[in-house]
Amino acid sequence: MGTMKHIRIERQGAVGILTIDRRERLNSLDVETAQDFRRGGLQLARDRDVRAVLIRGEGGVFCSGADLKYIRDGGDRDELGYLQPATSEPRDGYGEIFKQILEYIHSTISEIRRAPKPFIAVVNGPAAAGGFGIAMSCDLVVASERAWFEWAYFKTGLTGAESSTFFLPRLIGLRKALEMVLLNPRLTAREALQWGLINRVFPVGSIDAEALKIATELAVSPTAAVAVAKSLLNQAAGMDRLDVHLDAELTELARIADGPNFAEGIAAFFDKRSPTFGSE
Repeated sequence: MGTMKHIRIERQGAVGILTIDRRERLNSLDVETAQDFRRGGLQLARDRDVRAVLIRGEGGVFCSGADLKYIRDGGDRDELGYLQPATSEPRDGYGEIFKQILEYIHSTISEIRRAPKPFIAVVNGPAAAGGFGIAMSCDLVVASERAWFEWAYFKTGLTGAESSTFFLPRLIGLRKALEMVLLNPRLTAREALQWGLINRVFPVGSIDAEALKIATELAVSPTAAVAVAKSLLNQAAGMDRLDVHLDAELTELARIADGPNFAEGIAAFFDKRSPTFGSE
């Protein structure tokens, strides 16, 4: 696969492990990291010798989603070329820069759901915004006692992406999903377990070993039967709508990111102040 700067791929027997290691930016994803996240995710999803996959973050953080500093600073204009005609002028706002990152993350989430093997999120710290969405898209989520979960998009005036608005009502029902989005509680691991967002909580010191134990048990289970059961459950939960919904999330988030509220939200975020949002 070549060298990846912030994504690490390992194997322990039939268990594949994808680690996001960009600790200096709270394991957020710029375009290079998002591309490598997709490369690593697809490799593990399609490798028949890998029968279960762990997704984890290094340094006591799971993932904080798209890198807002990278977005504020204008992204990588060379990488934006495939999103717009060569003769067009760069658009005002931040929508195209979000697309640059989220198209890779969304395609990885889609692959996670289609993969004929279980994916397990191992959350040993914050999982917010896009990191929250990535965790929710996995088949199982295990967390340490120091983990916390937050939807977080409204803090910068955004609408939600990375599958979060798709999975929340399916995981916890519409009423609790609306509470998660509109009131934006920051849930501890124990609270997330009570809400039905995650499966297990372990001590900080044993989370990696316990996650590997679960993945190893899954890796020796009847792979073909697991694949069929996962597929049938996906059908029952309406996963055939996932890609359509991911496209809608991306379109709406990019539109909002081009507007004044996100400009205010991202400025307030880096100024460490409360934003003042308008009605549009």
